Amino acid sequence: IKAVQSGALAGVKTQLLPNLNLSIPQSAPGIDAALLNPRNAWADKAAYDAAAKSLIAKFNDNFKKFQVDQAIVDAGPVLDG
Repeated sequence: IKAVQSGALAGVKTQLLPNLNLSIPQSAPGIDAALLNPRNAWADKAAYDAAAKSLIAKFNDNFKKFQVDQAIVDAGPVLDG
């Protein structure tokens, strides 16, 4: 949080988390880079993938309750086929 508030993350390289459509920093001051990508923190990558898929489905189901521009919907998480 401090890095975000201080601007220390401005300009750092990011990577996109597939399906979640979230950009995460590849580095942050004082943080082990391996911890920045949540998938890397899970010993069981298949369990992470299943949890992420479940979260995306829940998000999308809940989001249907709201009337928003299609651009906002398109920027949200998506499930692969």
